[in-house]
Amino acid sequence: MTRARQGAWDVAVIGAGMSGMAASLFAAERGLSCIQIGSGGGILFASGLLDLMGVQPAAEGLVWRSPYAALAALAREQPDHPLARVDAGSIRAAFESFVTALGAAGIAYAPLGDRNRSVLTSIGTIKTTFGVPRAMVAGAYALEARPSCLLVDFRGLREFSARQIVATLGAGWTGLRHERIEFPGCDAVPELYAAHLARALETRETRERTIALLQPLLGDVHVVGLPAVLGLGRSDEVHAAFEKGLGVPVFEIPTMPTSVPGLRLLGALEEAVSARGVSRRVHADVRSLAFDGQGGMAALILEGVSGGERVLARSVVLATGRFTGRGLTADRGRVREGLLGLHVHQPASREAWHQRDFLAPSGHAINRAGLLVDDAWRPLDAGGNPVWPRLFAIGSILAHQDWMRSKCGSGLAIATAWAAIEQAAREIRATVSG
Repeated sequence: MTRARQGAWDVAVIGAGMSGMAASLFAAERGLSCIQIGSGGGILFASGLLDLMGVQPAAEGLVWRSPYAALAALAREQPDHPLARVDAGSIRAAFESFVTALGAAGIAYAPLGDRNRSVLTSIGTIKTTFGVPRAMVAGAYALEARPSCLLVDFRGLREFSARQIVATLGAGWTGLRHERIEFPGCDAVPELYAAHLARALETRETRERTIALLQPLLGDVHVVGLPAVLGLGRSDEVHAAFEKGLGVPVFEIPTMPTSVPGLRLLGALEEAVSARGVSRRVHADVRSLAFDGQGGMAALILEGVSGGERVLARSVVLATGRFTGRGLTADRGRVREGLLGLHVHQPASREAWHQRDFLAPSGHAINRAGLLVDDAWRPLDAGGNPVWPRLFAIGSILAHQDWMRSKCGSGLAIATAWAAIEQAAREIRATVSG
């Protein structure tokens, strides 16, 4: 099933956020030819942490130690939630495949296991998550054991304050302290940026000078925390050098978006899908999408490509996201799907979009609007029928979920991408063999 032999792509993925990247990756790993259309800019806002399911039910704010126990509760209480429709075995396989690909592209993750971890944020709060890069995992262990810990920041780096973290957590962590140092070569620079520091630390001289500044500050500390600036494309190498130079475990704390971990994640995913033969149209948009009457082929007209381009595909995966990704748009009256005008499940009136209380525990109905799909992940029209036999929808554009409040954004993207690509592969093989 290659484009050269068959004259069309097996899979066209529209969107290059987390769900689009995951779908492209999984399609290529199954031997399907794949073209991906869109920019992955939204990933720049990622923290590098991969949430699966942290809070359920969201209205009660109940935090779960095991994401799989949370998913089992979700299946009982909200069977229409997209994650409740993917079995645990598939979710495990999807996450393992995803982090393995990231590891090969330069971002190693700690073993996933069966439990969530708690990690520090840049403002001193604690976040529950599932997949943690190895460069951050010592912080999760430190939060559990509360050993003597030094947090360090750099003068001029305004997006991160070690002092603020200590002020927030210090009462419950007596061995936590902070220091501020000058970043080598930046004594006269009034404002620093995390990405610039990360790139500078990939040079041996800057790395060694920074480590030398930290060594006299250690005392009897057992672990050191730093803002996430330990390299961009070579972050594992830089992190290892700091641990060796300081002689204690070192962990990163994600900074405010757009963050260095987001830059790393985008770069690693672009490398991973490209290495597997995915053809990418990064600056293109889909101007129109049409399906033939027999359900055999989809035709996509692209803009943003020199001279335009017409793409034929046996299946299409819609991974365009919600409002920020323009998968959904809203006007004064209703929410609309932006590409095909697909039916959007939503409150009956504009007045029902939001609660009067902005911080209402039950959240806002607008956050659960989206596309309805059948058991094969195919979008449904207003009559409840699939729009096209091999059009699939995945990720945050799906209805009946509020991924931000449930701490399940990456899980939603990765798990639904896996399930939809499995279905697409079955459909394509049946069509080709038939």
